[in-house]
Amino acid sequence: MNFFKMLVFIFCVGIYLGMNNDFYNVNDAVTKEVIDKNTVSYNGWLKVDGNKLVNQNNEEVQLKGLSTHGVQWFRNIYSYDNIKILKDDWGINVFRVAMYTEPIQDGYIKNKDLKNEIISIVDEAISLDLYVVIDWHILFDGDPTKYQDEAIKFFDEISKKYKDTPNVIFEICNEPNGEQLKWEKVKKYAEKVISTIRKNAPDSIIIVGTPEWCKDIIPIINNPLNFDNIMYSVHFYAGTDGKELRDKMDKLLDKQLPIFISECGITDNTGDSRIYETEFNEWIDYINNKKLSWIFWSFSNKNENSSVLDKSYNPKSSNKDNNFNNYLSKTGTIIKSIFQKYKEENY
Repeated sequence: MNFFKMLVFIFCVGIYLGMNNDFYNVNDAVTKEVIDKNTVSYNGWLKVDGNKLVNQNNEEVQLKGLSTHGVQWFRNIYSYDNIKILKDDWGINVFRVAMYTEPIQDGYIKNKDLKNEIISIVDEAISLDLYVVIDWHILFDGDPTKYQDEAIKFFDEISKKYKDTPNVIFEICNEPNGEQLKWEKVKKYAEKVISTIRKNAPDSIIIVGTPEWCKDIIPIINNPLNFDNIMYSVHFYAGTDGKELRDKMDKLLDKQLPIFISECGITDNTGDSRIYETEFNEWIDYINNKKLSWIFWSFSNKNENSSVLDKSYNPKSSNKDNNFNNYLSKTGTIIKSIFQKYKEENY
């Protein structure tokens, strides 16, 4: 009789668990959290191994994300909630924070308060378990040595603050440019800034910009930097750059020199041409084949075709339907679908 009761009890428990979806939902959530490889919690401190980026388990990693535009102009867009949507819905695992430097663009050299805004956004990304790139965004300044002293001071302060934070990646010069600017000069600048960072943050990934708006990379082959965990930045815009630049990249990769695409776009290099979707998809195929990390420009509502948000998006609106996904530009729709494909394939 007791044995019969026990069988009935087991049978009833089985029916209960089979019908109780909450039980399985909880376990599914736990399982998902445990196996989520798209987070800093899983990957930890990144490092460079040959031309590859790998995690703390020596597994190859591909970072994929978006960049802010100038924080001095679009700060209200870069809220915790919006970055969370990029992570949870789009599936990004890195967010780049662009700190313009040139005074004529109200950059850091003139506007020192900008550093506090940068730190605020960086901390938002860290709290969301994302990697985050702190970008010393030279552009009109061209030559990174123009504000070298200020760069050294900034990266000394910021690397001390984040020395124990595996999320943070330092990008020390966005797009060196100018007819007379060569890799040798950029390298000397890089050596000074990297040495400063390394005193505080010996293990952090550092991205180094390259001449000609991060396209003149061949000279690096015979004159690379002599530091660990360094990556060389390449920027492409699909309407301007194609196979010729990819061939140059192959030459670096063949020499085991690591590349990080810290900025790219679907227009030409003006940021406001027509959309080159076919050419951009050729780049994405190449990037995925090489498993290169890449960041798209830009997460903003600037009235240009490189922006993923429509100009009508108002981040200050109290409208309950103000999720920025409801205000995507044509570019935004395309780029979101690319990120979500990664997410669906658990890539």
